Amino acid sequence: MVARSISFHLQPGRAAEFTQILDKDIIPVLRKQKGFQDTMALVAPGGADAVGISVWDLRENAETYARNAYAGVLKALEQVVDGTPRVQTYDVCNSTFHKTGAGVTA
Repeated sequence: MVARSISFHLQPGRAAEFTQILDKDIIPVLRKQKGFQDTMALVAPGGADAVGISVWDLRENAETYARNAYAGVLKALEQVVDGTPRVQTYDVCNSTFHKTGAGVTA
C-alpha cells in the first residue's frame, strides 16, 4: 500500500473553494481510479496551506493515476492554488484505517 502526499499553497481566502472543488471534482475522479483506497485533505489554520493524501493498493496504480488523471486534478485546482504542488509518494507502514501487512498487530 502506498500514499501520495500533495502539498499546496492556497491563494488567500480560497480554502473553502478548495474543499468544494475536492468534493465536486476531484474525489469523484479518485473513486474511479483502479486501486484507489482512501483520501484525506488537511487545511492549515488560516487556510494558507493544504495537504492532500491519497492511499492506493499498489504503487503501480498510484503511478498510473499520476500519469493519466493527475493533470486534470491540477487543472481543477489552478484557480485556488499558488505555485506548483509538491508531490511525494510513501510506503504505508502502519495505519489504523487500513490493514498493512507486517505492520498490523492484534
